[in-house]
Amino acid sequence: MKALVTGGAGYIGSHVVRQLAEAGHDIVVFDNLSTGYRWAVTAGELVIGDLENEEDIDQVFSQHGFEAVLHFAANIVVPESVSNPLKYYGNNTRNTLNLLKAVEKHKVPYMVFSSTAAVYGMPEQTVLTEDLPLAPINPYGASKMMSERMIMDLAAASDLNYVVLRYFNVAGANPDGLLGQATPEATHLIKVACECVTGQRDGMSVFGTDYDTRDGTCVRDYIHVEDLASAHVMALDYMAKGGESKVMNCGYGRGFTVQEVIDVVHEQSGVDFPVEKAGRRAGDPDALMADNTLIKQTLGWQPAYDNLETIVGTALAWEAIWQKRKETAGQ
Repeated sequence: MKALVTGGAGYIGSHVVRQLAEAGHDIVVFDNLSTGYRWAVTAGELVIGDLENEEDIDQVFSQHGFEAVLHFAANIVVPESVSNPLKYYGNNTRNTLNLLKAVEKHKVPYMVFSSTAAVYGMPEQTVLTEDLPLAPINPYGASKMMSERMIMDLAAASDLNYVVLRYFNVAGANPDGLLGQATPEATHLIKVACECVTGQRDGMSVFGTDYDTRDGTCVRDYIHVEDLASAHVMALDYMAKGGESKVMNCGYGRGFTVQEVIDVVHEQSGVDFPVEKAGRRAGDPDALMADNTLIKQTLGWQPAYDNLETIVGTALAWEAIWQKRKETAGQ
């Protein structure tokens, strides 16, 4: 297919672009490079533009006959969404609306949307199914929930078919060292721990050690970025073969505690960086994991990197590469 990938120069989008190219798709990446990088676009054409600008969007749609749109461009830092909510409703919700106007105008038949488990809020159950009520507790989750709804409503009123993928905790890097998470001031646990290993941080904090879990720290479902990327490629194939619109969780269905993750980073790196115990953060439930039954049944998706040691190992290898690259560039 001829596919537009918004945010394709970012962490997840760049991994998806590489896999799309390997699968034979023709790709145009649309990115404002606010958190992405030119070097991360390993296939297709990069168009620098902003979803805030409807003229930019319409121009790229007019120049290419897109059959599919994969939408990753978004802000994703939960604490920032609380302190600056309008930024998130602007970039995540309004800009999705701008994109959908072009999807409708140019009659694009397929869309894959990058959503989040944050739309569920703080449910009572720990293994989450797609039919749970949506009750986000922060502007980030709310901004994504509204985007989901707009996509569903447009699909109900047109010929658009969609797959919404709700991610859990994405981590790791391309095993060949080609791509990885280079987001400045990242907040994800594994990325933060790897930055401690390379000396980019002096240490890190564990927020809450009194949860009802096996060691008192939160349990989360960590998914390798390459497994997540493969779900997007399979989602396009599924729709092309006549599959109906779906919302699906992307996770492994099992979790690790924060302390277990830190222990594996310590073990694999051999670096005993400082870890400080801190109080709980508001809105952090004891455990969150994906029920991935639907995505396995619908797409035939089978994870290839479902192993914490593999996730951490690829993240550590990438962090060393990224640190050298920054030093060479004099950053």
